[in-house]
Amino acid sequence: MLEVVNIEKYYGSRNNVTKALDRVSFRVEDGEFIAIMGASGSGKTTLLNCISTIDTVSAGDILLDGESIAELSSKELARFRREKLGFVFQDFNLLDTLTVEENIGLALSLNHADPHGVREKVKNVAQRLHITDILEKFPYQISGGQKQRAACARAMVAGQSLLLADEPTGALDSKASKNLLDIMEQMNGEMGATILMVTHDAYSASYARRVLFLKDGRLFNELLRGERGRGVFYHEILDVLALLGGDISDVL
Repeated sequence: MLEVVNIEKYYGSRNNVTKALDRVSFRVEDGEFIAIMGASGSGKTTLLNCISTIDTVSAGDILLDGESIAELSSKELARFRREKLGFVFQDFNLLDTLTVEENIGLALSLNHADPHGVREKVKNVAQRLHITDILEKFPYQISGGQKQRAACARAMVAGQSLLLADEPTGALDSKASKNLLDIMEQMNGEMGATILMVTHDAYSASYARRVLFLKDGRLFNELLRGERGRGVFYHEILDVLALLGGDISDVL
């Protein structure tokens, strides 16, 4: 699915260089749910930005479905983002002037996809996320939880290979956070979505099946959940965060 190969990322000029990522390598298999954790400045958001093609690596390579991101032209990168990547945002990013159905299918419509095909794809993902009854409504007419499901449906409607989430619960209260995490868990477990989530929150990370920890731009540790319950996994995550040192308030 995804292969990150010895990537490095530098910022700044020759006399003042910051190394944000230092030879980071890992693989993500199809259907995995992985969380990336680390203190502020550890490189976790930079890593996600490089994978999402928002930023470029200074060295190394990133491959998705065997395709090297570094070798793509600007036009090919736009197609790559559209067809391969889905994004889950904490503020939903739904357009109030469009119905829920139109919001979910917007990217497909902008790509001049067949309208009948778009409707069928929207209907299919809406059924799986239990929001078929709100497709004709506008975002301001539905609840926050329904908005979350609509936003997740939009991220999956085109059959994207990989869903990326950067601090998806960062601005949400505890109830809304749990709702979103439950939806993401359903997308992974029941719908087979491959998810890569950056988070500072151990509770959010406990929903993943594997957690990667970054420190000073390098992979510091890795935890596999296995058959353990989420509560046990949560406390194991806290133990690793304590080992990270530095300003623990940045990650707890």
